[in-house]
Amino acid sequence: MLDHITPLILTKNEEVNIERTLRQLGWAHEVVIVDNQSTDATVTIARTFPNVRVEQGSFATLAEQAQFGLSQVRTPWLLTLDADYFVPDDFVAELASLQPLPEISGYTAQFIYAIHGRRLRASLYPPRDVLLRTSAASFWQDGHTQRVRVDGAIAPLTARIIHDDRKSFRRFVDRQRRYMREEALKLRTAPPHTLNLPARVRKLLVVAPLAVLVHTLFVRRTILDGWAGLYYAFERFVAELILSRELLRR
Repeated sequence: MLDHITPLILTKNEEVNIERTLRQLGWAHEVVIVDNQSTDATVTIARTFPNVRVEQGSFATLAEQAQFGLSQVRTPWLLTLDADYFVPDDFVAELASLQPLPEISGYTAQFIYAIHGRRLRASLYPPRDVLLRTSAASFWQDGHTQRVRVDGAIAPLTARIIHDDRKSFRRFVDRQRRYMREEALKLRTAPPHTLNLPARVRKLLVVAPLAVLVHTLFVRRTILDGWAGLYYAFERFVAELILSRELLRR
């Protein structure tokens, strides 16, 4: 199965993450990176790996970037990854063992969230459809991120991907400012009946940051993960605070 899978990674200024991610993808005949005008060493680092093909362009949205990447994949399956995803050996072994039935067009993975290498017991990071039949997938923009449409059945994967972003807290805040502008627009314009419970809580403005902080620390129990758990809870609090500010401004 591995010979039929192309990892696809979207990048923009990911020099602190990309080398670690690519080291785990030596099993792939080709890795496609679609870069959106990086100004750091992302592309230079990526091109040091012999199985990596870099495509560069200017993309208005992540969905546009991902859809272009999809058009570059030459294998029946693609593995959609972020530059801060770490693919462990047990995940690769599961990919190698897959024998998809014809009606299966995608596989969903869950994630282990890590803070500078320290794995958390839980997080708010949702499962994602990551392994996709190339001919059955398409991407669309949903708020600040891209989503995938899959024509066919979705099956779960057992092994997990590790999310471990090593960028600075300042970069985190800058990124959240951009993301939350788009998320605020989505929340303001979406029909109320289409919003799930977390989205409705987010529209309560100042309630959401405190609710996320309590939920992360005590329901998800990241308070038991020491400094890493506290740091993660603080990040989520700050992100929701930025969103509340955007909703108030608008």
